[in-house]
Amino acid sequence: MIKTVIFDMDGVIVDTEPVHKYAYYEHFKQLGIDVPDEMYSTFTGNSTKNVYQKLRDTFGIDTETNDLIRVKRNLFNDAFDTKEDLYLLPGVESLIKDLYANGMQLILASSAANVTIDRVFTRFNLHQYFTHILSGEDFAQSKPNPAIFIKAWELSGDDKSECVVIEDSTNGIKAAKEAGLFCIGYDSVNSKSQELGEADVIVADFAELDYQKIRTIRNTLE
Repeated sequence: MIKTVIFDMDGVIVDTEPVHKYAYYEHFKQLGIDVPDEMYSTFTGNSTKNVYQKLRDTFGIDTETNDLIRVKRNLFNDAFDTKEDLYLLPGVESLIKDLYANGMQLILASSAANVTIDRVFTRFNLHQYFTHILSGEDFAQSKPNPAIFIKAWELSGDDKSECVVIEDSTNGIKAAKEAGLFCIGYDSVNSKSQELGEADVIVADFAELDYQKIRTIRNTLE
C-alpha cells in the first residue's frame, strides 16, 4: 500500500514555466545569446544552477554561475509578483487535500530553487500539507540524477514500495525510476514536449486520482 506521495512542483502543482521562460529569455537577451527552442526544452526538470552551467559551457559565458542565477531569479521574482493569472493546476489542490485528510504523507521534490518553492507555497498556503520540502539547488546534480528522489524516500521513513512519485517531465520520470520508485506521469497541456513513456502510469487529469486509487495503484498493475 502507498503511504507517501512525492510531488514535483512545476507542471504538477503549479505552472510557473511561462514565468521561468520569460525570465530566461529576457536574460538571454541581456547576455546576447540565442538559445533555440530545442535546447530550451532540455532544461525542463533541471535546476537553475545546472542550466546556467550548461549555458556557460555552450556559449563560453565568463560570468560566474551564481551571478547569472541572481539576475534570472530577480527577473522571475518581478514577473511572479505582478502576474495575477497564476493558479494551481486543475484538480491538484483537491487531490492534495484528499491525500492529506486520509493520512497520506506528502513530500515535495522539486528542481526549483528554495525561494521559488517558498513563494509558490506561501501564495497558495501549501506548507501545511507537506512534511518535507526538497529543492534541486541543494543537490549537486539535477534530475534525471535520482539523488533528490532518493533523499525524499529516505525522509519518508517508508519502504520504496510504499512511495509514489508524480512527475510531468522526461528528466523527472527518469530520476524517479532510477531511484527505484513507482512513478505517475502527469500528461498535462504543458508537458506535450516531454516523453512520459517510462512512467508506470500516465494520467491526463488529476480527477483520475484520489486517495483510494493512489493507495492501491501498484496493486492494480500486478
